[in-house]
Amino acid sequence: MAETNRSLANRILLGLVVGVIAGVLTLLLAKVVPELLPKARWLATNVLDPFGQIFLRGLFFVVIPLVFASLAGGVLQLGRLDKLGPLAGRTFALFFLNMAIGVGLGLIMMNVLQPGGQLAPEAKDILMKEYGGTAQKHIATNAAAPEMNFATVVEMFMPKNLFGAVVGQTKTSIGDVLPLILFAILVGAVGTQLAEERRRKLQDSLELVSALMTGIVNFALQLAPYAVPAMIYGVIVKVGVDILLALGVFVLGCVAVMLLHLFGTMSLWIKYWAKRSPAQAWRDMRPVLITAFSTSSSNATLPTALACAKDTMKLRPSVAGFVLPLGATINMSGTALYEGCVVLFVAQVFGVDLSMGQQLTLLLLSVMSAVAVAGIPGGSLPLIAGLLTTFGIPAEGIGIVIGADRILDMTRTMVNVGADMVTTLIVDRQEDQAEAKAASAAAP
Repeated sequence: MAETNRSLANRILLGLVVGVIAGVLTLLLAKVVPELLPKARWLATNVLDPFGQIFLRGLFFVVIPLVFASLAGGVLQLGRLDKLGPLAGRTFALFFLNMAIGVGLGLIMMNVLQPGGQLAPEAKDILMKEYGGTAQKHIATNAAAPEMNFATVVEMFMPKNLFGAVVGQTKTSIGDVLPLILFAILVGAVGTQLAEERRRKLQDSLELVSALMTGIVNFALQLAPYAVPAMIYGVIVKVGVDILLALGVFVLGCVAVMLLHLFGTMSLWIKYWAKRSPAQAWRDMRPVLITAFSTSSSNATLPTALACAKDTMKLRPSVAGFVLPLGATINMSGTALYEGCVVLFVAQVFGVDLSMGQQLTLLLLSVMSAVAVAGIPGGSLPLIAGLLTTFGIPAEGIGIVIGADRILDMTRTMVNVGADMVTTLIVDRQEDQAEAKAASAAAP
């Protein structure tokens, strides 16, 4: 399966290259044959864009059931919330902090670099006319939007008509994921309190829905090697090469901030919380990071991570056996960082200004969504689409970045797995301290 996913990702990347070359050649030839450009734009609008929409709509189909089943099932998997214990409490706290810091760094980078701002105003106007119905509505109503306060937050997460908000009667055709996420968490939390047999039936049902939606995503992804070049070609012939500059700055910025989080933030954690040498720790973890980068799969890297933690780093088997498999499922700081960056990048491309309050909401939702889609191939794509529509950004904007996803996927998987290893180091250190404290208290 991992080999199949790598082959598909490589074909998508190849498709991106083909689309870019074809688009640039069209623009160059149009300088010699001026009548070529209107024909290329007609082809893009009437043939290539609709074909790309088949791929995108396949992702949009699964937003609501996939988010609900994945997040509710993830909470349900934790078991009885009142019996998780100190080990789990420390682990979850570190997971959340790790992902929140990662997204925060990503959003800071996006606000500083402004990669979407590389587009000329006329290029943005073209994109807005082509795809920006929801964005235009958002911009038009933004000045009249209610002030962000406690009442507004309650209305955002708990509307009077839950299903109306989710299916899109109150906002866009795809719907609002905020109340859906809260509802899924509540269902999962209440499900943990059910009797074992009923809880298992609920878990099986949610896993079945997740598997079905994953199958639809996989169907859609089979079109990606052809849809991606079609979409990127259409954007280039309509907007020009400015979009390539913006995409290049976005990719480089994402890679840089991911590496900063991994080797910067995590090194500080190793030094001050795990009380180890960061340089030695990274040397010990090198096989794990290489495996993660080459496979682009946290699950495929898990055996190497467990062996490294137990044999090389001499960590408790009980700690490694709990933290690392759980981290491979829900501790996705690289994924969360990427999702926040994509939403903000596409917002900049379409000229949608997200306020500080909205970006803080985006941070929280990126963390939640990374947990919800962990382990589902391509599962982040429909959720990113849902996040885009929640903030009044055209979901079609993911077509701009999806071709470059292969490059970023390798890096963010390495960040995900590296953060799991660092969390294991810290939890192991905390267990040492807890045992020493207990022994000291028991001593006469």
